Amino acid sequence: MSMITVEHLAVSYGHPNRPTRVVDDVSFEVGANETFGLIGESGCGKSTILGALAGRNRQWTGRITIDGEVIGAKRTQEQLARQQMVFQDPFGSLHPRHTIGRILLEPLEIHGIDDRQTRVEAVLRDVGLPVNFRYRFPHQLSGGQRQRVAIARALILKPRILLLDEPTSALDVSIQAEILNLLKDLRQRENLTFILVSHDMAVIAHLCDRVAVMQNGVFVETVTKQQILEGMVTHPYTKVLMDGSRGYTPKKLPTKTRGDVRISV
Repeated sequence: MSMITVEHLAVSYGHPNRPTRVVDDVSFEVGANETFGLIGESGCGKSTILGALAGRNRQWTGRITIDGEVIGAKRTQEQLARQQMVFQDPFGSLHPRHTIGRILLEPLEIHGIDDRQTRVEAVLRDVGLPVNFRYRFPHQLSGGQRQRVAIARALILKPRILLLDEPTSALDVSIQAEILNLLKDLRQRENLTFILVSHDMAVIAHLCDRVAVMQNGVFVETVTKQQILEGMVTHPYTKVLMDGSRGYTPKKLPTKTRGDVRISV
């Protein structure tokens, strides 16, 4: 059964007489407990799709179905709680003057949920943070710890879906794997469904079951994790992204021998 179904989604910005089409006739399905990736260059429309799914962006046309329910541009609180976002910059997404406890309590207060202190303590443990971190401020935490708090804030309403917008790109390489492994464990433990936006093919291959490659607001190819690992992709742009993820390999310069010394030419 599909947890998310998107049909002919289109998003335009700008003046009504001369709109700029950012997402153009995109359709896809995401199964329950699946991680579906969106990859492409900056500005191709990946985060715009997340915004439409999350209810942050109401300027869209098409049809969105979440867990069997057709979703409109205007959402109820229950519908909004069903899918939560984790943003790219954990420092920018957390209120700098609120303690971690205050940040985690706010969604519970907005949605009128009781047993708040117990939920705050439980969700901190779920993301691998000590309970006493609730008394700290964001600037007192490392980047990886702040992102764990951002994940905890998304989880505290017990959503069915997490929308992940470049959740590791602002972190040190040494911390990225920890956050990806945490997300993978949480998906299995809580039976969650993920949509992951990234520009990094290695991150996509680590976490995603399938991935849609976006260019200029459209899907150019949808492939499985196995196809990525085996290099079995067909579209030229997908191949460019895969080549870019392998990093830069210096070209070996031709050499010639001068006496007993080999020199590059």
